[in-house]
Amino acid sequence: MRLASFAFLLGVFCAVPAFAVIETYEFSSPQLEVRYRALSQELRCPKCQNQNIADSNAPISQDLRARVYEQLEEGASDEEILEDMVARYGEFVRYSPAASGAALWLWLAPALMLGVGFLLLLVLLRRGQNGGADDEDSLTAQERQRVAQMMSDKDNRQ
Repeated sequence: MRLASFAFLLGVFCAVPAFAVIETYEFSSPQLEVRYRALSQELRCPKCQNQNIADSNAPISQDLRARVYEQLEEGASDEEILEDMVARYGEFVRYSPAASGAALWLWLAPALMLGVGFLLLLVLLRRGQNGGADDEDSLTAQERQRVAQMMSDKDNRQ
C-alpha cells in the first residue's frame, strides 16, 4: 500500500511541470522581453477570467501571447497593444481597467459613500446637540404651565 501511494505521489509531482506555460519566443532585444512579461501579466485570459495570459494554458491565451509578441516585434507601444486588446475583448481583458466612463464611478463610489456617511453623521450629531433648545421653543405657554405643574407635583410627593 505504501509503495502504491508513493508511486501515485511521484507521478503527480512529475506531472506538475507539464502544466506550466513555456514560452519559446525569441525577442530582438531584452527590453522587448521585459515589456512582453509585463503586458502578459496585465492582460486577463477571457476564458479563465481570473488568470492572466501568462499563467493560462487556454488556447485563447496562447493566441493573445502570440499577438502581443507580434505587436511588440512590429514596434507597437504598450498603450497601443492594450488599446488593441481592449478593442477586441472589452475593458474586462485588463486587470487594472482605466479610470474613465462607467469604471470611474466604480473607482470613486467608495470615497463618495464614505463622504456622504461622514456628512450624515455630522448632521445627526449637530441635530442631537441642538435638539433640547429647539424643543423648549416649540412648547406653548399652556404646555409649559402644565410641565411646571407636573414637576411641582413630583417635588411635593418626595
